[in-house]
Amino acid sequence: MMLADEIEIRIVADKKALKEYIYLPQKIYASYQNWVPPIYMDEFKFHDPKHNKSILFTDTIRLIAYKNKQAVGRIMGIIHKKYNEQHDEQTARFFQLDCIDDLTVSHALIQYIENWAIEKGMNKLIGPFGYSDKDPEGLQIEGFEYLPIIATPTNPPYLQHLVEAEGFSKKVDCVSYKIEVPEKLSSVHEKIFQRICQNKKLQLIEFSSKKQLKPYIIPVFRLINETYAHLFGFVPMTEDEMQRMAVQYMPVLDPAFVKVVMNENNELIAFVIAMPDMSIGIQKAKGKLFPFGFIHILSAAKKTRQLNLLLGAVKEKYRGLGIDVLMGQAVIQSAIKRKFNVMDSHLVLETNKPMCAVYENINGVIYKRYRVYQKDLK
Repeated sequence: MMLADEIEIRIVADKKALKEYIYLPQKIYASYQNWVPPIYMDEFKFHDPKHNKSILFTDTIRLIAYKNKQAVGRIMGIIHKKYNEQHDEQTARFFQLDCIDDLTVSHALIQYIENWAIEKGMNKLIGPFGYSDKDPEGLQIEGFEYLPIIATPTNPPYLQHLVEAEGFSKKVDCVSYKIEVPEKLSSVHEKIFQRICQNKKLQLIEFSSKKQLKPYIIPVFRLINETYAHLFGFVPMTEDEMQRMAVQYMPVLDPAFVKVVMNENNELIAFVIAMPDMSIGIQKAKGKLFPFGFIHILSAAKKTRQLNLLLGAVKEKYRGLGIDVLMGQAVIQSAIKRKFNVMDSHLVLETNKPMCAVYENINGVIYKRYRVYQKDLK
């Protein structure tokens, strides 16, 4: 499809085009120092319905924009029919918007998705937002001086202007907190930690090997389904998805930074998962694990002084008992032992006040911001 100013939009319809689509940001952002590529092995799986079952119950379209016969942008359109039915919505999503700093290119891509969504009967477009909140959500709008961490958006500053020029407004922000790791626990926090540890009905479990950790991964995913259900964009995982995610993430988890809490009936009621930052390693590996990329990634994880907090939850009936403090202090103790000096909270919805309070109570400061936009369709 040809549009004004020699912008051609092509639908991704075969493997060759999909490969061009996946690798295009690497070309567009070649001069953007803080761009971090995805792990391409995972990225191809994300676009494969054999591995990403979400594709099967959504309408999905992928587009590439060409200017003067050169690929200059891409975008993905998603209609999550199951989510729309559950929430009584007619909402489409745009995702993976990446393009050069050119309003004609961004306009052509977004306009195509808008028209596609209208033809499908949708009345609203939001984004950037993928199949669920487990995909990198939002457009980074603050904190560009810091490297993105795994599973967060990585885009240049100009994309904010390009999106807002199309009439989009804020729907919700996600924020990332920066938390300084103290040289030792404060006496107050140490007393609280010890007091909670003495609760006979609660057991903090820490791990020294992946073999010890493995039996707890599926129960962690089940608790995520239970506790994240109210959060914006959350889609529950099936048992099959849990098994696939366990296989995907077990190789990169560091057992020392996974903490779980069990109750007196040996039921998992809380967890936190953190991971040494490996963004520099992913950059050096150029997103490829083989033949030698994994060496760069493992090396970065060993050398980094930053710990990234990826996921955490407490079963609702056990909130307010200090379990979050118990796990937080356990993570900090492990971080001190490994000589980490800073932690990143990963993405936290600004509307998730309890979670924001947890980070603010340990002197966390917002240092990155990501925005999900919305626009009514006519």
